[in-house]
Amino acid sequence: MRKFKTLKLEERGEGVLVLTLDRPEVANALNTEMGRELLAFFEEIHAAPAASRAIVLTGSGERAFCAGADLKERNGMSDKDWQDQHLLFERMMRALLFCPLPVIAAVNGAAYAGGCELALACDFIYASENARFALTEVTLGIMPGAGGTQNLARAVGERRAKEIILSGRPFGAVDAYEWGMVNRLAAPASLLEEALEAAGRIAENAPISVRQAKHAIHFGLGMDLYSGMMFEIEAYNRMVPTEDRREGIRAFNEKRKPQWKGR
Repeated sequence: MRKFKTLKLEERGEGVLVLTLDRPEVANALNTEMGRELLAFFEEIHAAPAASRAIVLTGSGERAFCAGADLKERNGMSDKDWQDQHLLFERMMRALLFCPLPVIAAVNGAAYAGGCELALACDFIYASENARFALTEVTLGIMPGAGGTQNLARAVGERRAKEIILSGRPFGAVDAYEWGMVNRLAAPASLLEEALEAAGRIAENAPISVRQAKHAIHFGLGMDLYSGMMFEIEAYNRMVPTEDRREGIRAFNEKRKPQWKGR
């Protein structure tokens, strides 16, 4: 298993991985090294998606999921250095957003700015009841630039997204849940367990089916309905000649649990 300096990677069995942002001394702030390591991790997943089934992304400690970009590292950066770093973050965020495996954010504390964008780039979010969210970039002379304006608006709607982003005001987990940004609230002590339960349930299903269904939902939403339905059929047809499709039908008729091969 790959070793990281700013991340912890754990295998939890049945193809479930837990990826932990591990800079608790600075609220898991995203620095250049963490950006490189996140990019490397998700590029490896893209290269070999059949090696795992689902990913839970969380933060180290109880205080923060991720406080956003490390502003101490950014202090005094030249324009070129800033833009070079941001290009790295853009590549990392796209690798996460288009990850072929389901990624569940387990938001265990503050998810501010780029940390909120990390959570929004995941497929869905489970949050601790004491989690806090914010996109604070406009208070710092910038704006969300890692998918925040796009993913938040898709989650909560245009008007709510404008209110959140243009004010820079933090909001709590209950609001995030009621607005449709968070799928489930959990007690702090049970958050990771509940996220792992969801990941485990996903991992029990046919892996090609899960990847193709995620693909169809994600890209189909950017199309008109007719095009989206045609795209869905293309994704569906990928499974017809697979061993797993035949195994699923056999297992149902034989009243047993299917043994997926991922092919």
